[in-house]
Amino acid sequence: MSDHLIDLVDISKSFDGQLVLDEMNLYIRENEFVTLLGPSGCGKTTTLRIIGGFETPDTGKVLFNGADITGLPAYKRQLNTVFQRYALFPHLTIAENIAFGLKIKKKSRDYIRDKIKYSLKLVNLEGYEDRMPDSLSGGQQQRIAIARAIVNEPKVLLLDEPLGALDLKLRQEMQYELIRLKNEIGITFIYVTHDQEEALTMSDTIVVMNQGYIQQIGTPEAIYNEPENAFVADFIGDSNILDGIMIQDRLVEILGTRMACVDAGFGLNKPVDVVIRPEDVELTGPGEGAMDGVVTSVIFKGVHYEMEVEANGFEWLVQSTHMHEVGAHVGLRVEPDNIQIMNKPESEDEKAVELDV
Repeated sequence: MSDHLIDLVDISKSFDGQLVLDEMNLYIRENEFVTLLGPSGCGKTTTLRIIGGFETPDTGKVLFNGADITGLPAYKRQLNTVFQRYALFPHLTIAENIAFGLKIKKKSRDYIRDKIKYSLKLVNLEGYEDRMPDSLSGGQQQRIAIARAIVNEPKVLLLDEPLGALDLKLRQEMQYELIRLKNEIGITFIYVTHDQEEALTMSDTIVVMNQGYIQQIGTPEAIYNEPENAFVADFIGDSNILDGIMIQDRLVEILGTRMACVDAGFGLNKPVDVVIRPEDVELTGPGEGAMDGVVTSVIFKGVHYEMEVEANGFEWLVQSTHMHEVGAHVGLRVEPDNIQIMNKPESEDEKAVELDV
């Protein structure tokens, strides 16, 4: 018996002759928090809308618990959607907004009353039953939209950039609320965002997309620490991305300097892409690292200093709790296991998919 709740099989979709999804295959497990992450136009919202039944794929199938639901309308699917615009009815009270779907299903008055109380407790808004939507803050309205969705007991909750309209502090608070909710009610969350930090914070699994293709699927740790290509490395967090030559197993040449690494199996003298995260670059005294450079810029970021260092003709991004002044001469050192080696794209088409943000 498969543990897949949702299977997307060879899904393709075009709008006005423009291919948005190209033979996508993706499965989602029960009780998983899956985030579809990518730049605008990458196909993530179209994927969500196909799962929700708001769009029909040109080719391919959507399976739910093994059953084909590709042609099933949205209202017959065991899922609910929360959009960025909360879509609360302004003329109805909070209780009436939450009860809307239950009344359509002809649930009893007592059942509806109990469900309203339960859902408001879940989103920490007990006692708000008689308030009107326009009396609530953006964060409170978003919680009511979520309460209205979960009150219908969907197997899956689809969230399309639901925190995009909130300010930073509220957005961070709501991220933790969503994690708590997911753990408490045990349903599957499928979340769309272009915010890398949001994806890293909340997800069990991240699906990185670009130009209608899935670039990488993995845990937040795997996506960040082991990006499969330069696009993923560049899109998730800050990176130094350099051309390199894999001299032999565990030895790479970067900017004319040979450095030890832990990767193998790339062959001899093979051109590769090299990714080094800015927090993995250690600044030393001149002559003490793999290469020397000069600090050209310093910005204080609160948790760390962000510095740019010119070394061997490359502008390195470095993040450190130790500040070096502009003009300081420094050495750069990187531990072998912090150097990520990746194959270069073999064709221009592949390169467009991998590198075009």
